[in-house]
Amino acid sequence: MTVLNDVPQVSAALVGARGRVAELHGIRAQAVAGPSEKATAAQHAKGKLTARERIALLLDAGSFQEVEQLRRHRASGFGLEAKKPYTDGVVTGWGTVEGRTVFVYAHDFRIFGGALGEAHATKIHKIMDMAIAAGAPLVSLNDGAGARIQEGVSALAGYGGIFQRNTRASGVIPQISVMLGPCAGGAAYSPALTDFVFMVRDTSQMFITGPDVVKAVTGEEITQNGLGGADVHAGTSGVAHFAYDDEETCLAEVRYLLSLLPQNNREYPPCVPCSDPAGRRGEALVDLVPADGSRPYDMTEVIGEIVDDGEYLEVHEGWARNIICALSRLGGQVVGIVANQPSALAGVLDIEASEKAARFVQMCDAFNIPVITLVDVPGFLPGVDQEHGGIIRHGAKLLYAYCNATVPRISLILRKAYGGAYIVMDSQSTGADLTFAWPANEIAVMGAEGAAGVIFRRQIAAAPDPEAMRQKMVKEYRAELMHPYYAAERGLVDDVIDPAETREVLIRSLAMLRTKHADVPSRKHGNPPQ
Repeated sequence: MTVLNDVPQVSAALVGARGRVAELHGIRAQAVAGPSEKATAAQHAKGKLTARERIALLLDAGSFQEVEQLRRHRASGFGLEAKKPYTDGVVTGWGTVEGRTVFVYAHDFRIFGGALGEAHATKIHKIMDMAIAAGAPLVSLNDGAGARIQEGVSALAGYGGIFQRNTRASGVIPQISVMLGPCAGGAAYSPALTDFVFMVRDTSQMFITGPDVVKAVTGEEITQNGLGGADVHAGTSGVAHFAYDDEETCLAEVRYLLSLLPQNNREYPPCVPCSDPAGRRGEALVDLVPADGSRPYDMTEVIGEIVDDGEYLEVHEGWARNIICALSRLGGQVVGIVANQPSALAGVLDIEASEKAARFVQMCDAFNIPVITLVDVPGFLPGVDQEHGGIIRHGAKLLYAYCNATVPRISLILRKAYGGAYIVMDSQSTGADLTFAWPANEIAVMGAEGAAGVIFRRQIAAAPDPEAMRQKMVKEYRAELMHPYYAAERGLVDDVIDPAETREVLIRSLAMLRTKHADVPSRKHGNPPQ
């Protein structure tokens, strides 16, 4: 009888367990679906994907593992107690990109406009802590309206926790911010603390105070895109490193960038098999760079001729165009390339170019990426605006970044390298491991015309034919102090090479420097120029 009585009891228990499992699946389905089909349709109508659709594009198929999917806020007042959706407006977890672990959080604009509340922030804090502990990249997919006003100071404190973790993770794991909607106030500051910022045109904006506040305070009328759109930040402010026309392309490029970065600062970037021969000669390089130092050319063509399969990812392409910063591969090994761009402002260094290159060199140094510097620089940009704008301290940022970097550093002087700009562009005297030059190089304090005008001004002024005398002195100065082998004879250039051999020389040099070890002074941290 007991046995018979036990049978229905066991069956009931089984039914109860299955019911609970079914309940769980129902709750999870509700969390995944989001607040409503109407909210999803509204998101799509704006040309935007949902948080989960974005994560699916970013990560390898089927690899996403969500964390705290069932989290809900505990706030009350202002109607919040009646609205407690699962996830609390942010989807967090980890997955893989090309088989390597990546942590991610994505604001769900359909829930509270993606605004950050206490529970929302706690979820982000947790996933950031997990990324730091695991030593894996963190990608944030941002589409939030800032702090949740109904939760007051608790929401603001949540941003403080994010900023603190951004700073703690800086230089430890790659941090990538992808802006996919309007992000104001604190939502804009966290991306500014990360390594790379991606934006999508027309749908994403970043600003501390929106157009309405700007109008109220200053009287200026401007649209959201005009104030903080993708092209503004990619081309004017320099806040955004990349800008794309749609989310699909943007997220594909995030995946590509991740393939060029290490998991953390204790690892090297992934090296891939290379089908492009290391000894491939670049015969086109001889004709790409004009011998006349006043004639412009496109440095990107030089880079494309040197790197593996001509592929590279330019960082900050639209900002400070007079200098190029790019990630690429040589012989399958990831390298960072810094190069003057003669087709923009003659390749001079100015405030923005110095800041752009300094941050890039620091990033490369933090993540064990060798730096190749291609030099063709006439000097720093003269002018009252530059001097009053602080070109001294801004130029010092680039100098500091190079001098502080311990990764392999190779510089190549293609044509001219004049004055302080020559020193700043990773010269041998600032610690470059190897310095090469092409046969057309001119390394000097200044150009021959300017130098002759200073040194021989009295002779030129006293001559019966001042112009003829000036030309004679220019020729004499160039022959004595600016011939292609002057620096090599004094050990300031390791070798003068055939341009066609550049790729082979660089790859061999990188192989030798692969095991470079640099002892640095014991210190808490440096105090770089600001």
